[in-house]
Amino acid sequence: MKWVFFTFLGLYALALLLLAIGTFGWFGQPQDPLSGVFLIPLGLPWNFIADWLGAISAPVAIAAPAINAAILYWLWKR
Repeated sequence: MKWVFFTFLGLYALALLLLAIGTFGWFGQPQDPLSGVFLIPLGLPWNFIADWLGAISAPVAIAAPAINAAILYWLWKR
């Protein structure tokens, strides 16, 4: 379970880095409105629940994978 948690955390960090690069145009990259698309599958099912409740926004999409990371951490330490 430890490897699953750290792999997920690495993918989450990579998705946040790609979001920052695409949003702010770092390293000469053009600004891209779809730079956060990799956070969506990492945040499932919480993104669907937030969308169903009508509360989907950028902070929700960024924080949703953190819920899954917390669940994976809890399963690892259980």
